Amino acid sequence: MGATAAYAMMLRALFEEIVLIDSKVELARAEAADLIDANALARPARIWAGTYADAASAQIAVVTAGAASHGNESRLSLGSRSAVIVTECVRGLCDGGFDGVLVIASNPVDLMTMLAIRHAGLPQRKVIGTGTLLDTSRLKQALAASLEVSASAIDGYVLGEHGDSEVAAFSTVRIGGQSLGAFVGENAPPDLEDLAAGVRDAAYRIVEGKGYTSFGIATAIVRICEAVVRDERSVLPVSAWIDRRFGSADICLSLPCLIGRGGIERVLFPALNSEEEGALLASAAKLTEELLKLDAQA
Repeated sequence: MGATAAYAMMLRALFEEIVLIDSKVELARAEAADLIDANALARPARIWAGTYADAASAQIAVVTAGAASHGNESRLSLGSRSAVIVTECVRGLCDGGFDGVLVIASNPVDLMTMLAIRHAGLPQRKVIGTGTLLDTSRLKQALAASLEVSASAIDGYVLGEHGDSEVAAFSTVRIGGQSLGAFVGENAPPDLEDLAAGVRDAAYRIVEGKGYTSFGIATAIVRICEAVVRDERSVLPVSAWIDRRFGSADICLSLPCLIGRGGIERVLFPALNSEEEGALLASAAKLTEELLKLDAQA
């Protein structure tokens, strides 16, 4: 995932310098060498394998390291294994003086984003999880195929956990300013339950076929980085620190967030129908439960 994200950043000419860090130094060097070969045919950028000290002055750091899932293993089941890896990465970065924006892509991403906030010593707004940005893209693609419109014409969000309790918020969907129901009109509506299940289970199908996911999540990483480095103030559904909004504990989960140079400038709370509100609360409760389990194992 990390090398794929670096490749996408290089093709988009997003940064002048990209450093790859891995506990397997030879792997990082090999990936960097491969990227350098590709860079000869792209826009100039300095790419190398380095250390946390090399990343100290970076504007953005992306953590992709974590436990790998196998088959139908849920993201949440990776928590204890990923926690050790992500904590080590975050501490290594921030002990070296890093104070930029930290993007977390390791699964389970909501829990790992919360751990990163705890260990980074950075303002909460400067730690962003990739969250449901990819799930939202999948939802738009599925709706586009069903409605025979371009995915770029569809607005709407998947919220909550990036995982099995995620909420496909169909009430937020807009096509040309119309709600989903108004756009469909008297035509046969798409099977929303089936669409939501397809989006939720998409990663399982990919992992079953190739062993991991890379292109989709790498593109989501790059999209977040673009919003930060260009100070776009774009609204993207990412995992953000939420202060006891969904219970008695702080938690990270995905909501639409205004993203600019400083990271998460504002968290937005969309108007949902009662069923979606209940599902989002249940998703938050599930994440809180899993975070408590993770803390107990630490």
